[in-house]
This record gives sequence, structure tokens and C-alpha cells, in this order.
Amino acid sequence: MKRRTLPVAVALATASALLLTACGGEDDKAGDNDKIAGADQESGKPTKSAEPSDAPASGKPDGVDVSLPKDMNLVFDWERPGDKNEAAAMDDAANYVRAIYRGVDKRTTKDAALIAYSTGDGLKYAKTQIDVRLEGDWTATGTRRHYQAATRSSSNGDSVEVAFCVDSTKFYSKEVKTGKVLKGAPSITDFDHFKIIMVKSPTGEGLWQATKVYVEAKAAKCQ
Repeated sequence: MKRRTLPVAVALATASALLLTACGGEDDKAGDNDKIAGADQESGKPTKSAEPSDAPASGKPDGVDVSLPKDMNLVFDWERPGDKNEAAAMDDAANYVRAIYRGVDKRTTKDAALIAYSTGDGLKYAKTQIDVRLEGDWTATGTRRHYQAATRSSSNGDSVEVAFCVDSTKFYSKEVKTGKVLKGAPSITDFDHFKIIMVKSPTGEGLWQATKVYVEAKAAKCQ
């Protein structure tokens, strides 16, 4: 989303006290370590996805509605890994992102989707992202693309890191009252790299929840 019109940087700075990593080279170095941030152990280096993604773009996976308005298009241009747990974690990482923007659209931090797909710091991060848009009286419109995804599991299989790039060059802020779309010139600020730590839900069979979110803003590697 255009940083010139929406102070996402402010939201990230606020959330950084909770869970965000620093940007730039330090994050790259951390990615070279064979450990999942937020997990005790990890089974290996990131594994590129191997099968086409069939994560639902809308509807009610796991009985929870993550549908979005037609003008809010979240594209997950990635392939699912062969590992069953990693594939499920990747699907629900996508649902977590959808849940955030569903909260933006519904103007609430208490939507069932957000509660279903996040916990702990993951829920705090999501609420921060929604709150800054509520305070600014913004929603979102356009296309936000997610790509270059990779996954890696902890040794016990109870947590999975889902990493991916985000391109927001065609994703804009929109004033709720006026409907005015706020566009800015494309720039490096439209590219971010995310690492989301997904954990198995203790109550939902097959459900994975985002527990931590790490963001590298202005990610040149995603251009």
C-alpha cells in the first residue's frame, strides 16, 4: 500500500516493540541461520514450494469467513510445499493476511477470522495494522501480490515459518467517507518481505495460527 498516503511505517514502528525485526542486512543474516525465529529448533533450510497453491481465495475454510470485497484483491502467487503440515501452515498464513484485510474492510479487530488465524504477537500485530487504518478512516483497494514463498519446519513439527515477498505497487489506501483512492508513485516502499511463524491451534484440528510476524520493509530482494 502506498506509504505516502498511509503511515504504515508508523504502524510497523509501534508493532516493532512487540515482534518486528529490523530491516535490511540483519534480517538477511538471520535468514541464513538454520533456525526459525520464535521456535526452539528447526529441521533445515527454507524449502521452496513444490505444488500449485489451492488455498481458497474466499469462502469459509475451517468454518471461518475470510471473504473480501471485490475491489480488495489479495493474490497469493505461490506453490504449496509437498509436506502436509507446511502446506497447511502456508494456506493459513494466507488466511491470516486475508483476515487482517477483512478486519480493515469490516472496521473491526474482533472479526472471527482474526481470532481463528492468529494468536499472541500475531494477533497484536494484526490489530495494530487494522487500528492504524481505523484511526485514519482508511480502507484498501487494488491488488496486493504475495510471492517467492518458502517454508521451513521446527524439528518437532509444531511450528512452521512461512516467508514471502509482498508487492503493493497496485494496492492503495481509500478514504472510507469519500471513497477517494489515494495513489502515489511506485517505489521501494511498496516491497516488503514477511516471515510469519505459524503454530498448530490447540483447539482446531488442522488449523494453524500466526504467532509472530517479522517484516523487512523496503525489501530490494522482492523487486
